[in-house]
Amino acid sequence: MTAWQSPIAPGISWYQASVGERPTYPALDGSRTTDVAIIGGGYTGLQAAYCLASAGVSVTLIEACHFGDGASGRNGGQLGTGQRWWPEDQEEVLGLERSRALFDMAEHAKRYLLDFADKHGIDMEYVQGHMCVAHKPGHDKEYRANAEIAATRYDYPYISYMDKAETAERLGSSHYHCGIYDGGTGHIHPLKLLIGLARTAAAAGAAIHENTPAKSISQSGGKTLIETPTGTITANRVLIATNAYIENLEPVTAAHVMPIRSFIGATEPLDDHPTILSGNESVADSRFVVRYFRKSKDGRLLFGGREAYTADSPRDISSHIRRQIAEIYPDLNEIEITHSWGGSVGITLTRQPFVKEVMPGVMSVGGYSGHGVMLSNYCGKLYADMTLGKTTELSYLADLDVPAFPGGSRLRAPLLFLALTWYALRDRF
Repeated sequence: MTAWQSPIAPGISWYQASVGERPTYPALDGSRTTDVAIIGGGYTGLQAAYCLASAGVSVTLIEACHFGDGASGRNGGQLGTGQRWWPEDQEEVLGLERSRALFDMAEHAKRYLLDFADKHGIDMEYVQGHMCVAHKPGHDKEYRANAEIAATRYDYPYISYMDKAETAERLGSSHYHCGIYDGGTGHIHPLKLLIGLARTAAAAGAAIHENTPAKSISQSGGKTLIETPTGTITANRVLIATNAYIENLEPVTAAHVMPIRSFIGATEPLDDHPTILSGNESVADSRFVVRYFRKSKDGRLLFGGREAYTADSPRDISSHIRRQIAEIYPDLNEIEITHSWGGSVGITLTRQPFVKEVMPGVMSVGGYSGHGVMLSNYCGKLYADMTLGKTTELSYLADLDVPAFPGGSRLRAPLLFLALTWYALRDRF
């Protein structure tokens, strides 16, 4: 098994193939005392480590596998705009003031990420432009309204409505019925960002360790103890940033953040299909089981659409992904899938992030529900700011009502499987 073929992340991704050999960091060797310990080496954890170390705080981060083996290095690369909900839907539940605060927070997250990459010379291959498209007829009114509401109530003038003809022209496919174009966001190469982030955190003085799983968390004498196979970390504060990979480490997080498997395929370069996404925008459709796709820098179609609601991975990712591609682009029904891979996405019952102090001095942050590329980076920064005594927007997420999944530890996963399967069936009709 190579370093990047982690048991938690099946398949060698195109991202991995495009960057070659990744930098490695040592496993923890021996026990250590630190101001802040961080469990999880994705965007949230590494951003927090960077920001804390930059402020002179002693910080130790551990990652169970190799940086980039989890969702941060294998995701669809789309930034999005706002939170997981459209702002008008959020507004119905939370009111305009709170909805506006959450929307503005997401815009701050977007700006922070772009500025961070620029400041530290991280070429994450940012490409501007994103489309949300309707897979069923009858969405025209709500899509028109979304563009107007974004401009008038949220001061976001970058969204425009696309009728069927414009949608077809931009996508190079007549499969979808209408959509919205968002010129204020875009997509990135997620693994390049992750590699650059780890390098930056280490350069700032954070002690970051790969291949060091947390075995247990306990508390004694006002300190938190994290047991690993090679030593104990004793910390004043702890950030749990495992997201979908919490497993049985901490029960409160496990009850609120559930993993679902998501899979992506990369085609050979589309040199003979210049009309497909000619503007190089990213796309997400209106299905509950979202299909999301975009073109890579070298012209491949990166297409995500298959999900699984168990811990298992299907044996044949490519054939299923190819069939979904062909529904949208019939001319690609025999396209070669050069890479296919998957990983776990952390979701919550409300599809809103989970932010909670789960033990004294132990904060858990995750559950971005497929909307985490920019939010997770920003949440890592906000956690660091909070630890440094600053008032931060992280409280906006902590104040959300994100209930636990029903069923307890035994029935939680089967109930989730039934519910998500039902929603997936609704997508077909």
